[in-house]
Amino acid sequence: MIGKKNVVFGFLYLVFTAALGPYMVFNMLPDVGSAQVEKQAKVGRLQQLKSSNFEEDLEPLSDGKIARANTDGILALNKLFNAQQPVDLMKAGPHAHGNLEAVLNILAGLTLCFIAVGRRFKQAISWVFIAGALLHSGLLYLSAFGVEWFNFLRPIGPVLVLLGLLMIGVAALIGFNSRPVAD
Repeated sequence: MIGKKNVVFGFLYLVFTAALGPYMVFNMLPDVGSAQVEKQAKVGRLQQLKSSNFEEDLEPLSDGKIARANTDGILALNKLFNAQQPVDLMKAGPHAHGNLEAVLNILAGLTLCFIAVGRRFKQAISWVFIAGALLHSGLLYLSAFGVEWFNFLRPIGPVLVLLGLLMIGVAALIGFNSRPVAD
C-alpha cells in the first residue's frame, strides 16, 4: 500500500507538531507574563486615577503627571503587544500549518488506498505530500528555532502541497474505487 507511508508520516508528524507548538509557545511566555504584570500595574494606576477624578493624596494631578501616567500605560500596552506577537505568529505559522499538513498526509494516504492508477504516479503523489509538509511547516519550525540558512527552499513546500492536491485529484478522477486496491 503506497499510501501507508503518508498515514504513518501524518500521524507521527501530527504528534510532533502538536507537541512542539505548545512547547515553543510556553518558552516564549515569560516575556508575555512580565509584560502583562507591567501593563496591569500601569493601566491599573490610570484606572485608579480616573476613578479618583485625577487626584492623588487628595491633590489634583498636573497635566504633565497625567500625561506621563497615560504614556506609561500606552507603552506598557505596546510592550505586551510586542511580547505576544511571536507567540501569535508561532500559533498561526508553523503550528497550524504543521497540523494541517500532517492531516493532509493522513487523508492523502488513505485516499491513495482507493485509487487504481500506475504505481509511479501514486508514489510521486505520496512523496510530493511528504516533501511539501517538510519543506513548508518543517522549515517554519526550524526558522522558529533560529535555523534559517535554507529558508530559500521554503516557498517550494506550499507549491508541492498544492501540486499533491492537484495530482491526487486527477488520480481520483481517473481511478477512484469504492474498495481498497492492491498496489
